[in-house]
Amino acid sequence: MGDTTAPTPAERWWEVLADPTPRRAEMRRLADAGRLVVDRLATTDAPHEVIEEAARLLEAAAAVLEGPGKVRSYQGFAESANAGGSDHTHFDHSPVMGASNPIAPPARIEPLDERTIVLHLRFGAAYEGPPGSVHGGFVAAAFDEVLGMTQSLGGQPGMTGTLRVRYRRPTPLHRELRFVGHLERIEGRKIFTTAQCFDGEVLTAEAEGLFVRVDFQKIAEMMLARDVPAT
Repeated sequence: MGDTTAPTPAERWWEVLADPTPRRAEMRRLADAGRLVVDRLATTDAPHEVIEEAARLLEAAAAVLEGPGKVRSYQGFAESANAGGSDHTHFDHSPVMGASNPIAPPARIEPLDERTIVLHLRFGAAYEGPPGSVHGGFVAAAFDEVLGMTQSLGGQPGMTGTLRVRYRRPTPLHRELRFVGHLERIEGRKIFTTAQCFDGEVLTAEAEGLFVRVDFQKIAEMMLARDVPAT
């Protein structure tokens, strides 16, 4: 008989993330193009006529994407903390690591073990705070995302209760950063997590997160409210 062991939440995540549907693959392609626009817009010194033409093309693209029946719904969850290992976990629309969200920087997820997640991110010029460095708010958002993903390894959805960030030194732009999240312990509804941000082997920031498990019915209600037609 074969191995009947049920897959872990992380194993289900990697399977879904690595095998997108044709539509999701095209959404990711579209978002990649959007990232290029955002990055080049942040640093361009193009002349007026080039900016004018680019604006016209983007307005045309926005018009193509506008259509009847448009709603705010999308497949799966945007935030990993709410998924709890769901079979419908996609995170493609996450503003931090979403492959289909053009405001998210390029990202790659790597599981280390049953209690540890690594999120690889590369922030471009559009995310600058101090000169040559990532804005601290984006560093905090990345910690919230990786810690939310980490606490979901327990298999139930949760939400951020407390997030504490300590900035050790400036976090550089244009470098592959490693956000390493650890599931520390679970006490009733409370899930305790920690994380570190590394540039190579250099620690640039660290965080502690307290998450609170929530009834999945509450998440379902929030998704229904999200999916009403946009006005």
